[in-house]
Amino acid sequence: MASRGAPTHDILDVDALLADEGVGIIVCCGSGGVGKTTTAAALGIRAAETGRKVVVLTIDPARRLAQSLGLTELDNTPRPVAGVDTSAGGSLDAMMLDMKRTFDEVVEAHATPEKAAQILENPFYQAVSSSFAGTQEYMAMEKLGQLRTQAERDGTWDLIVVDTPPSRSALDFLDAPKRLGSFLDGRFVRLLMAPAKAGGRAYLKVFSVGVDLAQRTLSRVLGGQMLQDVQTFVAALDTMFGGFRERADVTYALLKEDTTAFVVIASPDRDALREAAFFVDRLGQERMPLAGVVVNRLQSLGAAALSASRAEDALEQLTEEGKGDSLTAALLSLHVDLASAAARQHAFVSRFAASHPHVPLSTVPASATDVHDLDGLREVGAALAG
Repeated sequence: MASRGAPTHDILDVDALLADEGVGIIVCCGSGGVGKTTTAAALGIRAAETGRKVVVLTIDPARRLAQSLGLTELDNTPRPVAGVDTSAGGSLDAMMLDMKRTFDEVVEAHATPEKAAQILENPFYQAVSSSFAGTQEYMAMEKLGQLRTQAERDGTWDLIVVDTPPSRSALDFLDAPKRLGSFLDGRFVRLLMAPAKAGGRAYLKVFSVGVDLAQRTLSRVLGGQMLQDVQTFVAALDTMFGGFRERADVTYALLKEDTTAFVVIASPDRDALREAAFFVDRLGQERMPLAGVVVNRLQSLGAAALSASRAEDALEQLTEEGKGDSLTAALLSLHVDLASAAARQHAFVSRFAASHPHVPLSTVPASATDVHDLDGLREVGAALAG
């Protein structure tokens, strides 16, 4: 695969990556707003139309992109994408993560019917499953594990492309299992579980006095009914906590295998590339397989030989001499802006490449229109492949 042991300033060979049958998972990651979902969808289509059986797991894609994949409403089940050329023997399914539904599926699969019903009806669970910090990242990991299990069992797919959740930090996806474990092992959760575990045993009498004091304090802060809902929720989930942690560990280990390839997505601005650098370094620390970096929306110029300074000089000369028409002046002014932006973006990308000389890099030129159909995604895929 092109990513491992890549020479200095190597170009990310996307087609080689997609054709590598040893790669079963591609994880597209990066900060929010850099085109992760578009890239994931474009990779999925390109892989399917060259013979791979692909499922793309997207996270909250833009409406037009969702429609281009045939996903008109949120659906937690992979569905075939119409319009994909399957003549090479490939196929493409796509789905959008429904965070709460995935959480419900975990509860239903790993608890008895009675306990599952108790958990699903609990008001605190209903709030936590939709809004708890890190839940989306953890449920993306859960869904990835489910898709991998189905692929191995049924042979449904040979490639899973994951669009990681949009988040403040690109590292949230990797940290979600650890944060969940910290929450489950936390003092607050243990305190809430204490009354159920105490069971009136004499040797816990002294401990229970302290717990009762804490319970009364929490009751005043949270309210009696909410505290009871929280305690019921935690007690019901107690037998599942080990399963949560175990599956998170299994999926985390899966991400470190050679069958997985991470593609870090960035835009050509300082903050996004800095975030990409953090992620590249973190993947290296965790010994996770990095395929390369994709820089989206890189400004290109139709008249590349005309620099911003030369265009600015020409514009000043026209203005001083009163020659030329307004259209010429407007075009020169626009070129000055575009050339300045292009020079700035290329400088940022060059600086990133210089600081990560062994990381393969691919760039996608900025498009004048939004990607909203399969043809647009195919164009992105072609640009990714160089």
